[in-house]
Amino acid sequence: MASIITVKSVPFPDQRPGTSGLRKPVATFRQPHYLENFVQSVFDCLDQRQGQTLVVGGDGRYYNREAIQIILRMAAANGFSKVLLGRGGILSTPAVSALIRQHGALGGIVLSASHNPGGPDADFGIKYNISNGGPAPETFTQQVYERSLSINAYRCCDTADLDLDQEGTTELGNLVVDIIDPVTDYADLMETLFDFDAIRRLLAGGMPICVDTMHAVTGPYAREILENRLGAAPGSVINATPLDDFGGGHPDPNLVHAAALVAQLNSDDGPLFGAATDGDGDRNMILGRRFFVTPSDSLAILAANADLIPGYRGRLTGIARSMPTSRAADRVAERLGISCYETPTGWKFFGNLLDAGEITLCGEESFGTGSDHIREKDGLWAILFWLNILAAREQSVEQIVTEHWASYGRDYYTRHDYEGVDTTRATELMDRLRDQLEQLPRQTAGDNPVILADDFCYLDPIDGSTSAGQGLRLLFADDSRIVMRLSGTGTRGATLRVYLERFVPPGGAINQDTQTALAPLIERAEALANIRHYTGMERPTVIT
Repeated sequence: MASIITVKSVPFPDQRPGTSGLRKPVATFRQPHYLENFVQSVFDCLDQRQGQTLVVGGDGRYYNREAIQIILRMAAANGFSKVLLGRGGILSTPAVSALIRQHGALGGIVLSASHNPGGPDADFGIKYNISNGGPAPETFTQQVYERSLSINAYRCCDTADLDLDQEGTTELGNLVVDIIDPVTDYADLMETLFDFDAIRRLLAGGMPICVDTMHAVTGPYAREILENRLGAAPGSVINATPLDDFGGGHPDPNLVHAAALVAQLNSDDGPLFGAATDGDGDRNMILGRRFFVTPSDSLAILAANADLIPGYRGRLTGIARSMPTSRAADRVAERLGISCYETPTGWKFFGNLLDAGEITLCGEESFGTGSDHIREKDGLWAILFWLNILAAREQSVEQIVTEHWASYGRDYYTRHDYEGVDTTRATELMDRLRDQLEQLPRQTAGDNPVILADDFCYLDPIDGSTSAGQGLRLLFADDSRIVMRLSGTGTRGATLRVYLERFVPPGGAINQDTQTALAPLIERAEALANIRHYTGMERPTVIT
């Protein structure tokens, strides 16, 4: 019988969860009692944990295994009866959500810093997902933060480490630890949503694809589904072995960090379809040959073609997008006669809408797309959705997108990221612009004045909660937009994100280069916010 011990500790002042949990450098998490304090704070806020099931897993990044051993010992000491754990400590974020829902778990702990780099000198993260499978709401994360400021002890079992690589059931005190294959349940779920026979025929017909899983968690899932179940050529999934430092790469599926994949798709004899996923498997980038699909357009196109997909045919109730995401999905929703909701950035804001049946599809411009099958964004799901559309329409990625623009119009859209900005200077930029919001519509003139300027505040239509300060919005007379916000996903300095959008209706110039089409708006953003001055940068770190 394992003994339960209480370990004295002192609070840490920096454990406020962000939009995706608590993310810090590995060195911060490895401080004595740091991880333990946060986990105990989470458990202390779960009044009904006695006898419940907890799902635990992560993206395999550095410190994943050590953290899991700590969490298992603490779960045993805090009254849980069962933990479902992915073999090797591996579970993608979408798989965690699916398992919580399938097994009726109280919740789950996801160990990931998503698209942030991994390794001993890089980042680690932890977040709690609630019983619907989605990220904990702000009310809960605030409770956890407040508890972390007063905690003075945590509970754990005095036991040896478990073998995380052996599937099967073992006991840790009164806790049953069930180590499962991390892929099977998720792969089976995908078969219920998509026409696997049609996708098999597409791939058997010789259509070359390349999916870069960036040495992150999606590799085993993509190999099983795409190569083993759907018959994609061996090697169609690249960088498929999860590594604790992601092979030294940056597991962010965008045009900069997935440059090798982009180069393949831009070659004359390259694949016809390409995709990439991120560290924990919840983000995606979609590519055609010499063609990039923005995440905003991707959400709109999935919605416009949902009737081609068995799991979604005839059942779209609504769409939701984050506020900075382009309004392309709004135009699809309007034509379909369904609701479209605008939420703050952060997947947790979609949860209430999904649970209430108000929406079926949702997405963010930050390469995240998802549906009501789980309560997280899902990178591999989006890839399968695209492959199913390609199989049904028998067209290329470029043809599908350009036909969509011809029908709905095009929202030219880009995001400019300024990473590692001095936090004080970034805050000064935002505060200065915020102070001008009320006057901007009156002060700007000319051909394209500002007609609306605000700091986005979201009123949740389901529970009535309010989330203020979610990003600065500038709307111009020609219906173009500039949005600015500071990201909550980095761990060093601040990341300023600038989102720029201009709509061209059907029949207009829909085939321009994006940066060229948006050049006047880019200049306008600089003039209004003095970005170069406050960031000290001549150009963005990343443009997508």
